[in-house]
Formats: sequence, C-alpha cells, structure tokens
Amino acid sequence: MMVWDGVMEVTKWAQEKKTDPLLWSIEVTSRLHSAGISLPSAELAHRLVSHICWDNHVPITWKFLEKAMEVRIVPPLLLLSLLSTRVIEPEPGVVLVQFLFTVVWQLVEATLEDEGLLEHKSRFAEVYNNVTALDAASNYFTDQNQKDSLQLQRKILLWLLRSLHAFFRIKSLQGSFLWFIETYFKSNGLRLLSSEWKTTPKLELSAIMSASAGSRISCPVQSHHDSWSSLWLPIDLILEDAMDGDHVATTSAVEVLTGLVKSLQAVNGTAWHNAFLGLWIAALRLVQRERDPSEGPVPRLDTCLCMLLCITTLVVANIIEEEEGELLEEAERSPTNQRKDKPALGKCRGELVTSLQLLGDYEDLLNPPQSVIWVANQAAAKAIMSVSGHSGYLECMNVNDLPVNCSGNLWHLIIEACIARHLLDTSAYFWPGYEHIIFFIIMMLSPPVPPKYSGTESHLISYAPFLNVLLVGISPVDCVQIFSLHGAVPLLAAALMPICEAFGSCVPNLSWTTPTGEKLSCHAVFSNAFVLLLRLWRFNLPPVEHVMGGAATPALGSQLGPEYLLLVRNSMLASFGKSPRDRVRTRRFSKMISFSIDPVFMDSFPKLNNWYRQHQECLASTRSALAPGGPIPQIVDALLSMMCRKINKSAQSLAPTTSGSSNSSGSSLDDILMKLKVPAWDILEAAPFVLDAALTACAHGRLCPRELATGLKDLADFLPASLATIVSYLSAEVTRGVWKPASMNGTDWPSPAANLSIVEQQIKKILAATGVDVPSLAIDGNAPATLPLPLAAFLSLTITYKLDKTSERFLVLIGPSLITLSAGCPWPCMPIVGSLWAQKVKRWSDFFVFSASGTVFHHSRDAVVQLLKSCFNSTLGLGSACIYNKGGVGALLGHGFGSHFCGGISPVAPGILYLRVYRSIRDVMFLTEEIVSLLMLSVRDIASGGLSKGEVDKLKKTKYGMRYGQVSLAASMTRVKHAALLGASFLWISGGSAQGLEQEVGESGVLVAMLRGYALACFAVLSGTFAWGIDSSSAAAKRRPKVIGIHLEFLANALDGKISLRCDSATWRAYVSGIMSLMVNCTPLWIEELDVGMLKRVSNGLRQLNEEDLALRILEIRGASVMGEVAEMISHTGF
Repeated sequence: MMVWDGVMEVTKWAQEKKTDPLLWSIEVTSRLHSAGISLPSAELAHRLVSHICWDNHVPITWKFLEKAMEVRIVPPLLLLSLLSTRVIEPEPGVVLVQFLFTVVWQLVEATLEDEGLLEHKSRFAEVYNNVTALDAASNYFTDQNQKDSLQLQRKILLWLLRSLHAFFRIKSLQGSFLWFIETYFKSNGLRLLSSEWKTTPKLELSAIMSASAGSRISCPVQSHHDSWSSLWLPIDLILEDAMDGDHVATTSAVEVLTGLVKSLQAVNGTAWHNAFLGLWIAALRLVQRERDPSEGPVPRLDTCLCMLLCITTLVVANIIEEEEGELLEEAERSPTNQRKDKPALGKCRGELVTSLQLLGDYEDLLNPPQSVIWVANQAAAKAIMSVSGHSGYLECMNVNDLPVNCSGNLWHLIIEACIARHLLDTSAYFWPGYEHIIFFIIMMLSPPVPPKYSGTESHLISYAPFLNVLLVGISPVDCVQIFSLHGAVPLLAAALMPICEAFGSCVPNLSWTTPTGEKLSCHAVFSNAFVLLLRLWRFNLPPVEHVMGGAATPALGSQLGPEYLLLVRNSMLASFGKSPRDRVRTRRFSKMISFSIDPVFMDSFPKLNNWYRQHQECLASTRSALAPGGPIPQIVDALLSMMCRKINKSAQSLAPTTSGSSNSSGSSLDDILMKLKVPAWDILEAAPFVLDAALTACAHGRLCPRELATGLKDLADFLPASLATIVSYLSAEVTRGVWKPASMNGTDWPSPAANLSIVEQQIKKILAATGVDVPSLAIDGNAPATLPLPLAAFLSLTITYKLDKTSERFLVLIGPSLITLSAGCPWPCMPIVGSLWAQKVKRWSDFFVFSASGTVFHHSRDAVVQLLKSCFNSTLGLGSACIYNKGGVGALLGHGFGSHFCGGISPVAPGILYLRVYRSIRDVMFLTEEIVSLLMLSVRDIASGGLSKGEVDKLKKTKYGMRYGQVSLAASMTRVKHAALLGASFLWISGGSAQGLEQEVGESGVLVAMLRGYALACFAVLSGTFAWGIDSSSAAAKRRPKVIGIHLEFLANALDGKISLRCDSATWRAYVSGIMSLMVNCTPLWIEELDVGMLKRVSNGLRQLNEEDLALRILEIRGASVMGEVAEMISHTGF
C-alpha cells in the first residue's frame, strides 16, 4: 500500500508543478519496478482513473494518462473501459468485455513466459486470484444485480478458459497454463471442451454441417481414394477445360487455379499439403488421359506436360509467395524488426515438401509418357549424382554410362520444376533454363532502337530475319496455348502489334535471304505476325458470340479484340509489384526480363486500328460498295487478274466491281505482280471486294467450284494474311443466309457419301455412351447433302492445303473457324464437313467425329439436359449404366477419346463432352436453371439410395450397426456436397451465377428436404468462392460485399417474418444454417466485410432457430464493434 501511496504523491506533485508527462512516467515506472510490480499494471489504471474522475479533471492529468498508455505502464484497453464507465452509462455486454481484457492479457503474458518468451516471474498466481475472486466475491454481496453481474463475468471467463484449453490441446502445446485450467475445472466439478470442440448425443444437421465445413481431411496414400479426389474435382475440370486448343484466354490459368485451390482448401477444411496434393494428382490425371491420344490437328501432350510441370508449380509458388509476402510486410511494419534482409519462410513451403513426399507413392499416376521417359531418367540421374556429390559431372556424362539404373518418372520432373522456381531449398543442383522462357521470347519480339538509328521507317524492318524466326517458332498451336496458360497473351499481343503495323505498311521492295536459302519479304513477316495476332482472340465470330464468359474468361472479356488485350496488358504491368506477393515473386524473375510499363493503346497503330474497324463492319453489316478513285480499285483489279490468270479465265468473267477497269486482263503475270507491290494493309482493304466478286461469279455459274477454290488458294498463297479476310467474309456471308445451297454431289463440289453414314453411326455411339438420345437429328440418307455456298467454298479451300509445317501455322487459324462456322449451321452441316476432312486425313477421323458429335448440343436443348444429367450421375455413382462404375473423377472425365479400343471409337466420358460444347450454349440462365434442377434431383436420389449395398452390409455386421442412421446421413451429406461441388463448378465454368435462384421442388420427406437445403447452401457458397475468391486478391472480390449483403438482407427479412417462403421449413432451416456455417468456417473474411447491423439481425434470427453457437460465432468474427452483443449472448446461453 505504501508503494501506491508514493506513486499517487508523485502524481499530485507533478500535477502541481506541471511536470513533463514523460518525466512523470519515468519516475512512476522506476518506483513500480523497485517494488517488484509488473507492468502494465491494472492497479495503476484504477488509481489514475479514480484520481482524475472528477476531482482532478485538469489538462495535465489527462496528459499523464495518455503518456501512461503510450509507454505501456497501464493496459490501454482496460484504461479506456474504466474511463467509459465514468463517462457514459455502460451497456451490460461492454462491461463484461472490459473485465475480459485484463484476464486475457494476463493469460497471454503467462503463456508467453511459460514458453520461455518472457523473463520475469510467473503470473499464474495473479490469474488464479482473479478467477477464484469471482467465486468468493458473490458471497459478500446481497444486492441481486451485483450478484448477477459477478455470475455473468464468471460465465464468460469459464467460456474463455474452455476455449483456450481446447485451442492449446489441438495445437499439442503443453505447459503450466494447461495444468492451471485443468486443476481449476476439476476442483470445481466443471466440464472442459473436447478436442472436437462440440459433442452432442443426438444427431443434428447443423453439427454435421459444421464438421464437414471445418474438419481437417486426410487422404490415404496407397490408393487414389476417389471420394477424397472428388473434393478437388473443380481442379480437374479447369485443367481439362484449359486444354481446349480453340480457345485462347487472356487470363492466366495460374491465377485462375490459384484462386480455385485457395477456395477449395478453405471449403474442404484441409491442410495445405492436402490441397497441393490434390492439385498435383489432378494434373497427373490430365497427363495420363493423354498417354495414348487419338491423332488430330491439335496436339495436347506437350500442353498437358506444361500444365503439370509449369502451371501447377507456379500455382503453388503463388500461394507460398502470397503467404511469405504477407509475413515480410508484417515484419517490416514491426518496430522490433531487426532482420529485414532475411526472407520470411511461411508454413506453406513446408506443406509443399509434405505433399511431394506423399505424391511419390502414386506410382501409377507418375508413370511417364513414352516421349518424356528420357527426360525423366535425366532428372533421376541428376538427383543421384547430386546426392553422391558429383553434380558437376552430369552434363559431361551420358545417362547410359551411369553405374546404376536411373529409372525416372514424372515425380522427378515435378521436383526439378519446384527447384527451378526456388520452392525447394537445395543447393545441390539448379535448373534455370525454362523458368520464364516465354517472357524472354516476348521481350525479344520488341528489340530496342539502335543508338544511332536515323531511318524514316521503323527500326523493326532491319530485324526482319530475326523476328521471322521467332514468329515461326511460336506459331504451333500448342505454343500459343502455353502462352495462354501463363496469362501472357496480352503481352504477346502488344509485342506483335508494332510488328504488324511496321511490316504491313512497308512496300515489299526489300527482301532477305534466310539460312535455308529462301527469300523473305516484308509481306511474309507481316503475314506470320498478323496471323499469330489474330489467333489471340476469336476474330471471326459475329458480335452475338462475344457475350459468353466462364471461369477463366469473364463475360464480355477476352474475346472483345485487340483493344481489350491492350487494356489487360496495361493493367497487368501497372499493378505488378504492388502486392506483397509480387515483391517475393520478383525473386524468381531474371533481371534480364523487363517490360515498359507505359500504357499502349490502339491509337498507336493507325493501320491496324483501321483494319479492325473495317473487319467489325464486315461481320456486323453488309458490305458497302467500292468507292471509285484511289489505289484500292486498281488493287482489286490486279488481284482478280492474278486469280484468273492462273485458272485461264478472263478478269471480266468475274464481273469486277470497278468501272472502266482495265487492261489488267491483258497484262502479263509479272506486270500484275508488279502492281501488287503495295503495303499489305492495302491488299487487306481490297480483299473483301475480290471475294465478293469471286463468290458472285460462282453463284451465277461464271466460275466453277473448283476454280473458286483454286482462286481463293492463290490469293492466300500470295498474302497469307488475307486468310483473315477470307474467313471473316465467308463467315459473315453464311450468317446472312442469302446464298443458295451448294450440292455436295461429287461433281461440282466434293461428296461426303463415302463415309457420311459411318460418321453418323459413330456420332450416335458417342452420344449413347454418355446417355444422350436425340432421334430428331438423324441424317436422311435419301436427301442430297448440301452446304451453304460460302461454307462450301470455305471447306473446299481448307481441303486444298497440304499438311506440312509451312501450312500448319495457317491451318490453325482457319481450321477452328471452319468447325465453329459449321457447328452453327443447320444439321447435318458439321457431319458433312467432318466426313470430307476424314476422307482427306483418315488418321484424324476420331477428332472430326468427336467435333461433329458436339454439334448436336447446338441444336437441341434436350440433349444438353441429358448430358448434364449424365455428368451428375456418373460423378455421384447414380444409375445403372456401366460407364458410371463407382462414380468420381474417373467416371466423369474418363480417358479422353480415340480408337485404341476394340470395336472402333471408344466412348467419351460425359464431362469431356460437356467441356467441349458448353461455350456454344449461349443461354446461361437456361444452364443455371438446369444445373440447380439436376442438383435437387441428385439429392433425392442420394437420399433414397443412401450408401452402396456393400457399405450397408458392412455396417450391419459391425457392433456399431445401431448407429447406421447417423453414419448414413453423414455419408449422404458428403455425396450431396460432391453434387454441389460439381454443379457449382459447371456453373462457374459456363459463366453462370447463383444469384437470385428459385427452385420449385415437389413434396418430400424431412430428410430429403434438409439435404436439399444443405445442397443449396453448399452450391451458393462454392459458387461464390469460385467467382469471388475467399480473400481480396482478385478484382472480382470488389463485387462480393454488395452481392452477399443483398442476400443476407433477404435472409434477415425472412428470419424476421417480413417475407413469406414457399419452400419446406426443413429446407429453409438447413439452408440458413448451412450457408452461415460455411461462411463462418470457410470464408470468415466475407463476414468481416458485411454491415454490422445486418449481421446482428441474422444473428438474432439464428438464435430463434436455436442456433446459438452459430449466432455467436458470426458476431465474434465481426470483432470489437459487436463485443457487447457477444457478451450478452454468452450470458444467456449458459457456457
């Protein structure tokens, strides 16, 4: 007591002398330390507040109080709470929380000391005194309000101690704090929480939902465990969807998968090593589906390997770098940070090691395809030599010369990829070669201006041979797809545009000789760059096609054209380096890679911009007449004369559109070609008029179909870039529908009769295997096969191409356009096209049959519904067809397609077929409604079927058989969650939304009604996590608070009775409990973003449903702004 009297005397003296608050605090601190009183001191806080309020209410004393908080000699929060009781009438709940601040602080400090992090004596005696004082104090009060207040504080403290005990038990921590809590509870006959947090003797749907939402899930190592693999089903779907070679995305597959893995890890409640393992296994399954692929124009194996060894590795790197970036940022903000130069290592890096160790046991999945066995053996040899201390000799040795068998597999290549990205800490060997080769290539496409360059034309012209080698090298279809997977398409487009602008504006007077002896002109360089640029967006589609979106391509997104690509590029470069993750990520980048962050717009490329506007006009409206005068009419005449000269026709026979035209028909071919030595942009401007004249001549019989095809090929050979105009013009003419059909009779046009019936039978076989039956689309064998005239001309042009390396980079432009155009035409246009191409390249027959089978879904909504139903049944193991087997990922995605089975083409898994056709289904609301409807039907089937017969028999034989009902419900809910996961994945990939869903369902039992509510809750939360993410790292997250806020307002109004509901009450209760449980356990950040008043209303509504625990946890997440409500709720629930 003398110590405190002395402290207060010092305070009064300093108050009279107006001593500096800092000097006062030093003196007080010295006295308290001398007396052995630990700081911060709760007693000092009480005495200072009592001194000031209100006899010494002067400015200097308030400064003393402020300094006491600043130098931490009093607990700041306790001091503020003490002051609040003197200033305002306190809320009961806030008063309770004030007391807790002191106790929590004491417990935390004691725990830190117990772990050896503090150097002063134990404070558990003080904690114990505070706890036991509450028990004894109530005996000395007679006022009931005072006794109730003390009992309330005791309840809250017991709840706090139970929570701390459970937390430290789960973390496997030991120490005197556990002994203290357990002794106190045991001596007072009180119950502690179990490590499972909540135990209940009865079966409650909400308890199971909470467990399924937040439980830690382990996986068996020795088997693929399809139920566990189904948790990661969306990853399989996204990986397979990214393999669509016809679709070039501007959004990085790395970013899409990063958000998806983070969402699934939260929703599934798994440790990070399980999430990483799920990612690796999904990528390995993708590769294994391509072990023995059918041949086709789009090779996939290299792209699959890129997905496994590069994309998935970068996804893991993103997650690790995001965590370590946040740790780095926290360390830099800390005033005690002493080691800023040392990289912060997070837990996820260790989780990666665990996942790779587990992955090594999946030997079947790790078996390498034939083409990479040698590389896998090299990786294994590198590891062996490194371990043996001879890593420097590997480059000088042949693997066959090693004294041991270096049988490598895909696991060794995955390890190599992780080492290359600094994800595994090893100094034994390092593989720098491919970290970021695509970014090097893009950078090399933009060579710098020479220091003393003074020419009038672009400096790029002098780099023509070098640029052409790069352009040809990255033109194969799988190369472009790899750029797309990395999200590098916007950067590539911005690098190609200056090349197109420069070489397209150049008169082809100059030429260069390539190392192979070929002549290279500016027209050739322009064509290679321009064709590659066009492949980066679906340039040939009419405006109605641009409204589709999906998981990796938001609606009205990447397909909008070059303007959008530049906007994305500008945004990417402007934002890079600003997040903590980017700061860590830059360590992986070579210092040689640098891009200008200056924004680039279409106005910088006037010729390209002008062509693009004309191209849009061509697609959207009829072609305007050719204006007389200027160079374009002469170019049109020259192009027509060139085409006619080679087919021994006069230019007049094509009815040229220019008046007074000329003497071009009498000119020699050399004279004509001399007149065509003009910039490529001018030729592209003239090309539509040439095409219109040629197609009109064919329609009126002045030009036979074979001559038309030859003329189109001559035009394309002269300037391959004109293929873009040919594709867009003929596509637009097919859409207009003004041309008479062409009879594919084998006389005028090629005939598909030789194999059309076979193609039809194979299409039926593919559809039947996936549970689809569309009899109305049968081909009438007696009716003549016809195609729209522009489509017939397009098809004939493609057939004239040889399948060699030179033609490949142009076929990959027109091939997908032909398939897309044919698919949109009336049935059976696509089977006819497929039949003719199968005749030309028999080894590609399976590919064209598969493409033709997908066309069915363009014409029949019923077929789409049947396909979706087949996807649900196969995944969940419902139905009796043999293809379904036991369900899971294997049944949904199968093994691709091909003829490597007896009896011709193999069945196609329903999921593969859906992923190839969904982009053609433009009615997203239709898809949304059908997906939800099928989800509800699946719930009914799951509830009626329960477990499989074998599992039921097994349960009946165990001594726990009487608990079958409980196990069955839990198992059914697991399958329901899988159904919701599949539905949400399809909805997200297809570009739909779960907002504003209403579903009419028939009458059902209580169990089915509850499961439906749970299914809808899972579906809604999963759809939200896929679309917006679980954190704020994506741009889409900005829309999240508004959308969720609107939905929670609906829930609150319904809980308040302001809205009448038509659904079953059990469905409603399960939905509300389910969606809020999932948000609490999986997406707490969503709750932090919401309005406090709205959360209070929802919390009160949950209490009315007897969901007190859930109501409390919602408010707990929101934090200090609702601490009063939390305390009051605890007092009423009797913890």
